[in-house]
Amino acid sequence: MNGTAGTRILSRLWLLIALVVSIAVLYLAKVLFLPLAFAVLFAFLLAPLVARLERLRLPRTLAAVVVILAFAALLSCAGWIFFSQLVAIANDLPTYRGNIAQKMDAFHTPGNSAYSRAMQEVERLGDELGIANTPSPHINSQSDGKPLGTSPEHPLQVKEVSRPPARLDELGGALEPLATALLSVVFTFFVLLQREDLRNRVIRLTGERNVSTITQAMRDASARISRYFSLQLLVNAIYGTIVTAVLYALGLPHSLLFGTLAGILRFVPYIGWMGAAAVPTVLSLAIFHGWQKSLIIVGTFLLLEIVTGNYVEPHIYGKHTGLSSIAILVAAAFWTLLWGPIGLVLSVPLTVCLVVIGRHVPAMEFLTVMLGDKPAIPQWTCFYQRLLARDAREAAEVLESAVRDRPLEEVYDSVLIPALVKSEEDRQDSDLDESAIRYIRHRSREFIEELGFRENRGEAAQDHEPLTPNASPALKVMCVPVRDETDELAAMMAEQMLGSANVYACSIPARRIDEILAEINAEKPDMVLLCALPPFGLARAHRIYRNVRARYPKVRIVIGIWSYPDDSAEAAKKISGSDDARMWTRLTEALAEIRSLAGQDPVTEPAAEELGRPAA
Repeated sequence: MNGTAGTRILSRLWLLIALVVSIAVLYLAKVLFLPLAFAVLFAFLLAPLVARLERLRLPRTLAAVVVILAFAALLSCAGWIFFSQLVAIANDLPTYRGNIAQKMDAFHTPGNSAYSRAMQEVERLGDELGIANTPSPHINSQSDGKPLGTSPEHPLQVKEVSRPPARLDELGGALEPLATALLSVVFTFFVLLQREDLRNRVIRLTGERNVSTITQAMRDASARISRYFSLQLLVNAIYGTIVTAVLYALGLPHSLLFGTLAGILRFVPYIGWMGAAAVPTVLSLAIFHGWQKSLIIVGTFLLLEIVTGNYVEPHIYGKHTGLSSIAILVAAAFWTLLWGPIGLVLSVPLTVCLVVIGRHVPAMEFLTVMLGDKPAIPQWTCFYQRLLARDAREAAEVLESAVRDRPLEEVYDSVLIPALVKSEEDRQDSDLDESAIRYIRHRSREFIEELGFRENRGEAAQDHEPLTPNASPALKVMCVPVRDETDELAAMMAEQMLGSANVYACSIPARRIDEILAEINAEKPDMVLLCALPPFGLARAHRIYRNVRARYPKVRIVIGIWSYPDDSAEAAKKISGSDDARMWTRLTEALAEIRSLAGQDPVTEPAAEELGRPAA
């Protein structure tokens, strides 16, 4: 046991070391990895076009060159149009020189507002402090006749002035983005040219036994990233359309240009909108009199960014890419810290690839748990944890969420029954005290009663008549708990789900065997459903089965041990003492079988006579 735990700890330690080393390599070698990431990104976008040209009998090399050149020409054309439009806007600015000067004067001219008076007081205080702390040359020369800089008592203030950057320094600053762009083009060309070869090499590195897993992972990642770009294009197009409409309504020239620019810059999440808002805001300050329309423009961009960046994008992208909303925000911060603004553009596609790796590689499953959109724990675990915390409100919310998506009997099978089974296991392991067990049982009983009441009311509303027991049901079922109060809850769930026009169901509390036999004699059921939850008393279930069979041989006995984890056939044999008996482990399956018997295999007249009921 200690060896297994040590091995597990060692493997996690190696995984942590590998993760830290990978992050360090990505940061230190970003000059190489940034173009490669862009190349893979562009390959996702351009590969379908290359494949289409190949179907037209064009060689792959020529098809890749044509697509890359066409894409570059399209970007260059769009950039030239934007540049020419911005130059035209700059040429028009002298027309509005008077309005610009008026607004600049408003900034510099002191006003009578409280803010202006406060600023004047701050400036006056600063001047006074400067006079008190900085001696003037004139005063010093008159006081002792010594000029500044001639003695330690009269130091000369020196101010360092940096020299303007040289042309080569400015050129050096532009080399890095140019090199990144050039390497991105080269890498994109070779990825498009040898995409099958690269795929085969990845499969070879991961091992031939993992061909199916790697193929599914690649297909999954490709589909998710394609959906992400399609949704991003749609969201940004709507964003740009709204900006265009608002600017046009305000009467700002070139509104279509600014709307298109806003849609394009939105591909840089969280900061692109600032550049998109700056140009129309500055132009509005020059064109419009007053501040109202400029404030409307700034407010429009702020509102759109708050809604789009914090609500629309995380929910839409998360739903279709498999990322949680918080993971999208965390990924944006992480990749920006690692690679700067370019990492912000690549954050979602790269994180999608990590989640896909975690989904298909067991050792990296923690990535899917931390970043994926799947629930971290199953609903039944969440429900049980809320009961342990004595939080009935959140436990009820978990059940409400489950009932909205699935039928009630499936909710019992997948949420409530597993939670009760876990509580019994913890009780037998002495992990729960009696007060906690009583609370869980009490709350579970309340939930079952409430859900059953709502289910019956819903059926009555659909039938437009009150639910009343049928005078002569095709089948009468008694649900008998095997052992304790938890098994009573299992019998309650079965009773609720069995009640219908063809089946009359009732349940009894957990009692002694002789009392159970007396109840059967009083109710005269056609079928007895033994209900229990594991870990259950196998010997007691056997005694109940044997006594009921001996006293009422014609009564059908159905064994239902919900969520039983072991061999159900072996357990059924031990309970019934027969190889032909069958035990149901899911409530839904047992209900389906009983309903089938009620509709297709009614109880015979000899069985009714044996139970003391009048024959039909």
